Amino acid sequence: MPDLLIELFSEEIPARMQTRAAEDLRQRVTDGLVEAGLTYAHAAAFSTPRRLTLAIEGLLERSPDLREERKGPRVDAPEKAIEGFLRGAGVTRDQLVEREEKKGTVFYALIDKPGRPAAAIIAEVLEQVIRTFPWPKSMRWGAGSLRWVRPLHAILCILTTEAGAEVVPLEVDGITASDTTRGHRFMAPDAFAVTGFEDYAAKLKRARVILSAEERADIIWNDATQAAFALGLEVVEDRGLLAEVAGLVEYPVVLMGEIGADFLDLPPEVLQTSMKEHQKFFSVKNPKTGRIERFVTVANIATPDDGATILAGNQKVLSARLSDAKFFWENDLRVVQTDGMTAWTDQLDDVTFHNKLGSQKDRIERIAALARELASVVGADADLAEQAARVAKADLSSEMVYEFPELQGLMGRYYADAAGLPSEVAAACQEHYSPLGPSDAVPTAPVSVAVALADKLDTLTGFWAIDEKPTGSKDPFALRRAALGVIRLVLANELKLSLWEAALNAIDQNNESLDRLKNEEAGKKGGILLGSPRVTQNSPDGKRVESKIDDLLSFFHDRLKVHLRDEGIRHDVIDACLAMPNSDDLTLLVSRARALQAVLETEDGTNLVQGFKRANNILTQAEEKDGVEYSFGADLKFAEDPAEIALFAALDTAEAKIAPAMQAEDFATAMAAMAGLRPAVDAFFEAVQVNAESAVLRRNRLNLLSRIRTTCLQVADLTRLDG
Repeated sequence: MPDLLIELFSEEIPARMQTRAAEDLRQRVTDGLVEAGLTYAHAAAFSTPRRLTLAIEGLLERSPDLREERKGPRVDAPEKAIEGFLRGAGVTRDQLVEREEKKGTVFYALIDKPGRPAAAIIAEVLEQVIRTFPWPKSMRWGAGSLRWVRPLHAILCILTTEAGAEVVPLEVDGITASDTTRGHRFMAPDAFAVTGFEDYAAKLKRARVILSAEERADIIWNDATQAAFALGLEVVEDRGLLAEVAGLVEYPVVLMGEIGADFLDLPPEVLQTSMKEHQKFFSVKNPKTGRIERFVTVANIATPDDGATILAGNQKVLSARLSDAKFFWENDLRVVQTDGMTAWTDQLDDVTFHNKLGSQKDRIERIAALARELASVVGADADLAEQAARVAKADLSSEMVYEFPELQGLMGRYYADAAGLPSEVAAACQEHYSPLGPSDAVPTAPVSVAVALADKLDTLTGFWAIDEKPTGSKDPFALRRAALGVIRLVLANELKLSLWEAALNAIDQNNESLDRLKNEEAGKKGGILLGSPRVTQNSPDGKRVESKIDDLLSFFHDRLKVHLRDEGIRHDVIDACLAMPNSDDLTLLVSRARALQAVLETEDGTNLVQGFKRANNILTQAEEKDGVEYSFGADLKFAEDPAEIALFAALDTAEAKIAPAMQAEDFATAMAAMAGLRPAVDAFFEAVQVNAESAVLRRNRLNLLSRIRTTCLQVADLTRLDG
């Protein structure tokens, strides 16, 4: 069985597109071959800055012969219908067969499709793939019509068998397939022929091209870390940068350079960000001091002077970049040490957060008021929480954050320290954005938690107030991330927080802000200014606000289900707990859900739920039939069967444990007590007929089932569980 080797050789492909492009090439070519009848054993794709490569092993030599049966019209159908079927099937009347079916005799066309050689199929599939390749951006060049990410120079396409290699006959936009490729642009630019993938990979390596992106990344990391270790230093790990740099070179040569002494006192994050964003350099730090002292750059060529000239040029450019960063840093420090951070906060009055939600300064006022109210819930000092909220976003006006937006928050911490603000305030400047994602660390310092919650709640309630909610996959304001942030802050810090009250407070702040904006606009036009009373349930807008908060809580609960899915907690378990009181207390809700999940993973818990559902079904049917509610009156004196008597005792024991446990929010104990009912419930249903002939016995037993239902529903709404 032959092997197939394809290489598409072009000008430099952007690093960010290479991995996806290699996978697209593999998937589209193999899908096309399989659809045409050519199966294969294995396929692997590779990418370098100048080439996409696909190697396929164990390909069929030709597609199999096929016979297709195509059903046609009935034999008594109009002649035009039969002629249309003949044209569509590409057959003549004598090639039709007749078959008896339920609705009459029907024509069938038997179409023989002989197999085709692999080379012919490959040529068709590859040309189609090249012409329709899904590049994020593409271009045309010269007089041709082909579009590619960068000008495509050559196509290598060979089938290799035991007899040797055969070039697949293919031409795309004037580019004819061959068995030749080229090595490194500078160190081995001459063309050479190959006979298969192993020969191809070996000759490329001799021609200073490392085909595998993973191998290039390993070489870069190993050489960089060894060079740093020799100097007692460490390379700052950055997997994203490593993958990007591996896509910039075909033959990585690691070089280490020094950072000028004038820049060593810059914050390490500033050095790291500047070098990464502008130069694609790795930072090298001193583990004893934490300072960034050197950098690693990766060249695409080995030079006679061991990279000295390359390093000199890089250091010159780096010095210019870091001079800018130093200028920003020193200017920013001068501002905060002279005027404090309030000067920057005032500037945010001219920065629009959203045209319907006011400026960043308006938002800061709302967050400060909300953080003060949340302080008691999270155990923070109210004055510090408000102070932190007022300066947390001040660094958005700084020159450093304007140049490097990804440093917002972190620079706020440096500037707050420089301004002499309390350490809790400085920490909140950095931490209030967190958590930004499912793997991001969650703040635990009370002041930071208060400001982080206020920030996210203001965002959510603000956009809910103006009906800018996520729809489908669209979430332009990252509201899902904000909701997950609130959830993780509450759960990680075990906060006893009523989301309803918190959302109401936040909506109040947003409404006051919106009213002020409207009044200012009305004032400009000579209108009447109106007050902005606190929204209450009895106010004219109360019902509308309640509806928005309910909708926002549903949004939180949906995010919570996704978050807890990774813990293995079933969605129906969460639904069973959501139906209970205080479902806006996420800590309480999750504690209940975890306890219920744990019980359901036991045999007693699973069987008890089945017993509960059986009791509930019998009881519901009887209540519908009789038109009464059997919710009280079960009396031990009417119990006849020992199993019935035992169930009374078991319920007494369970209720005595469940009530105080629920009062103490000890859900594990309450759930265990509920699960302990299982033997008595099972025995009751096995031994006792509920719908007895005696009306007294039947009513008493139905009331006993009601006790089972009431007892179990104290811990969770088990009716919402699946199965």
